[in-house]
Amino acid sequence: MSLNRVASIETFTTVPSAPGVRSRRASDASTRARKLTFNPIPQEWDSRPLDLLPAVGAFQVPRWKRLVQVTAAVIFCFLGAGIVFGYAAIKPVLKAEGAYSNLCVVPGSTPDDVDTCVEIHLNFMFTVAAVATNVAALPVGAILDHYGPRVCGLLGSFFLASGALLMAFESRLPFDGLLLGYLLLALGGPFTYISSFQLSNAFPRHPGSIIALLTGAFDASSAVFLIYRLIYQATEGEFTRRKFFLVYLAVPVSMALMQLTVMPARSYKTVGELVQDIQEPLAAVADAGPYDQVDEETALLQEERRQRRAGAIEEVESVLGSVKADRQTRREEHANQVSGVWGVMHGYSAWEQIKSPWFILICLFTVVQMTRINFFVATVRTQYESLFDSHAAAVALNNFFDVALPLGGILAIPFIGTVLDHTPTPTVLGLLAGLATTIGILGIIPRALWAGYTNVLLFVLYRPFYYTAVSDYCGKVFGFETFGTVYGTVICVSGVLNLLQSGLDWLFETKFDGNPMAVNIGLLLLGLGIGAVLVGFVGWKAKAVRGELLEREARGALDGR
Repeated sequence: MSLNRVASIETFTTVPSAPGVRSRRASDASTRARKLTFNPIPQEWDSRPLDLLPAVGAFQVPRWKRLVQVTAAVIFCFLGAGIVFGYAAIKPVLKAEGAYSNLCVVPGSTPDDVDTCVEIHLNFMFTVAAVATNVAALPVGAILDHYGPRVCGLLGSFFLASGALLMAFESRLPFDGLLLGYLLLALGGPFTYISSFQLSNAFPRHPGSIIALLTGAFDASSAVFLIYRLIYQATEGEFTRRKFFLVYLAVPVSMALMQLTVMPARSYKTVGELVQDIQEPLAAVADAGPYDQVDEETALLQEERRQRRAGAIEEVESVLGSVKADRQTRREEHANQVSGVWGVMHGYSAWEQIKSPWFILICLFTVVQMTRINFFVATVRTQYESLFDSHAAAVALNNFFDVALPLGGILAIPFIGTVLDHTPTPTVLGLLAGLATTIGILGIIPRALWAGYTNVLLFVLYRPFYYTAVSDYCGKVFGFETFGTVYGTVICVSGVLNLLQSGLDWLFETKFDGNPMAVNIGLLLLGLGIGAVLVGFVGWKAKAVRGELLEREARGALDGR
C-alpha cells in the first residue's frame, strides 16, 4: 500500500453540514469509522470501550472459516430469525389442532363464538411475540457489546429450543404454553439476527452483499411455517405440531454446536477500526520526536511502532483493496447530500433529539404503521372472509400471502437501497405515506379480488421498505453517535404500543362481528394524518436547509473574490 493510499484512507471527508448543526472535529475516529463501514449496527456497538470484548480483524481469521461463518449465519437467519412472522401460515394448523379450544368451548357457546375466541387468543399470542421482537433489540445490543456474538448466538439457540419444546408439549402444561413458547421463539430471532450483522466486516470488500443476504434470510424466514403447513396438509395432519417442533429442535442444537466450534466469539473490526490501528502507532511516533533527539532505546521503540503501522497498512490492504474505502466513502457522501436533511440533528444529545419534532413525528408514524402491519399479518384471512364474502376466496388469498411475504422481502432488497441512496428523504417519506394510504384504501374495497391481491402485493413490498426507511431516516437525521438509543427507542416504543393491537382484534372480531371496515378506515385516517404532518414538516425543514446552504455558498463565493 502506498503512502498516498494511506493518506487517502486517513483523510476524513464529509458533505457540508446542515446549518445549525453543532461542529465536530474532522479527525473524530468514531465518525470516520462509521464512514468507512457499512455495518448497520449502531456506532456504540462498533466502537467498543476497553472494558468491553475487543473486536478482531478479518485478516486474523482464515478465509475459508469466514466463508463458513457467513454461510452458517445466513442459514440460521432463514431458519430462526423471523419465523414468528409466518404466523398467518401456521395459524390454520394451530386452529385445526384445537389450540385454545379448552378455554373457548364452554356450555352454550356456538361454533362462531368458539372461532372468535380462538382467533382473539391466537392473535394475542402473535401480538406479544411481535412486541417482544422489537423490544428485545435494546438488550441484545448491550449483550453483544459486553459478551460478543457467540454468547448472543447461544442465547438465541436457547430461546428457540425452549420455545420449540413449549410449542410441542403445551397441552401437558399447567399454563399457556403456546403464548410463552411463541414468545420465546420470537426472542430467539433478534439474538440470532442482530448478532450476525457484524459478519459484514468479515469481508470488508463485500459488506453490502452480506447484509443483503442476512436481511433476505430474515425476510424469508417467515416461509418456515409455510413449508410446515404444506407438509401438514400433504400428510393430512399426520405430521403434527408436536412432531414438527421436535424436528425443529435440530435447528437450535446445530446453532449451538456451530457457535461453540466455528462461529466467532468476538465481532469483526470495522474498516474504520482497522484504519485507527494505523493511526495510533503513527501518533505515538510523532509524540516521541525525531531520531536525533532520542536515545537508542526510544529509537528502537519508534522503529517497532513504524513496523506495527506498516503491518496494519498491509492488513487493511489485504481485506479491503486499494480503492474500496474511498469509493465507499464517496458513495455515502453522495447519499447524504441527496437526502436533503442529513446532519440536521447531529451533535445533539439523545435526549435533545428525542424531544424534537423530528423524533416525535417519526415515532408516531412508526407506531401506526407497525400496528397496521402486524394487524394485517394476524388477520389477513378473516378480513378477506368478510371483504370477499367467501371463505374459499379468503383461504386462496391467504395462501398467496404466505408465499408472497417472504418473497417480497427478498425481491425488494436491491431496489430499497437504490431508492434510499438516490431519493431525497422528504420524497421517501412521501412514498411511504402514499403507499400506506393506497394499501389502506385497497383494504376497504369489498368483493373485489383484484383489490385484495393488489393489496397483498403492495403490502409485502411496503413492509421491508418501511422498516429500512425508518432506520435510514434515523441515521441521516440523528447520526450514528446516538443511533442505538434513538432508533432503539422508536422501535421499542412502537413495539410496546403495539399491544393496542389486542384492542383492535377485539373490535374487529367482537364489536364489528368480523367486519374490518371500521378498524381499517380508522387506521387509514390516522396514518394519513400523521404521515401528512411528517412529510410536510420534513419537506419544510429540508427546503430551509437547502436555502441556507445556498446562501452560505453564495457568501463564500463573494468573499473569495
